[in-house]
Amino acid sequence: MDKIGDFILTLLHSITNTHILHWQAPTYSEHIALGEFYDELSDLVDTLTESMMGKYQTVPTFPVTYHGPAATGLEELVTLGIYFSEGRKDLPQDSEIQNLCDEIQALIDQTTYKLKFLK
Repeated sequence: MDKIGDFILTLLHSITNTHILHWQAPTYSEHIALGEFYDELSDLVDTLTESMMGKYQTVPTFPVTYHGPAATGLEELVTLGIYFSEGRKDLPQDSEIQNLCDEIQALIDQTTYKLKFLK
């Protein structure tokens, strides 16, 4: 299994999942927070993926499985935060790659805050 491909695909699924949850959001604040999240995450994942492919001159192999969204936006973000924190250890440790990971982690943390406290 290609750990990088699996990691990137999980992030892409998170974009789709939070988009779905954005449409199903029970409050306006959750709707806005999830909308901002999937929009910003899309660009960050693209930059992260292309940076790794450029640096290492390889394209990851992506799995074909899809895991649907969690029951709530907060659950989706908390689960993603844990997954991301652990999974980034399997990525290249070059500073530019990890700096992009820091940006993604900050977005996850900020959105988790919004979903938990700004109702």
